Amino acid sequence: MGGPALRYWIVMPIADLQQAAQKIAGFLSNLNKLGGFRLKYRITAGDGARDPEGMEGRVIYVELAGPDVPLVTQHNGELLRALETIAAQMLGLDQREHDLVSFDAGNFKALRAEELRMSAEAAADKVRKTGVPYVFPPMNSRERRLLHLAFKSLEGVETASSGEGQDRFLAVYPAGHTDLPVVAPMKPRGFGRR
Repeated sequence: MGGPALRYWIVMPIADLQQAAQKIAGFLSNLNKLGGFRLKYRITAGDGARDPEGMEGRVIYVELAGPDVPLVTQHNGELLRALETIAAQMLGLDQREHDLVSFDAGNFKALRAEELRMSAEAAADKVRKTGVPYVFPPMNSRERRLLHLAFKSLEGVETASSGEGQDRFLAVYPAGHTDLPVVAPMKPRGFGRR
């Protein structure tokens, strides 16, 4: 009656998690030796690496500790994100797969998620009171996603992301009014800019 059975194969972007974890360990070891960093690290791969909050689709989780954690988390975790990006590129992941590798230090990401949730509540209050859209500064896709999720539980507002690449930002609108104009935020002055 039926046709031939179809088989679906799920391709894992990281074929060998153990080998990938070893590559990251080698990278971090060299960072400590050659870069003069004082970081300890624990790498978890596979099921144990899953994010209990469900915010990241990670299969490799790297926890950093040690005296240089403040260096890694300063400037809104810029170096932490850079290490994630380098590790993802070392493993040959494309941009859409970068969430598979996650670094954290000193519980930075959980603390940042709470900070974003509180910012979402404050922005929602402001938008509901004034009827004027609120614009967050440009941020990475993970943080924009955290904000979108925080706003889902808040009534009377809607969100939308705008902009391209590193200039992508999140705007908060009164419910039903995503047609209101918003001005793209100024890009924060970063490292090395004058």
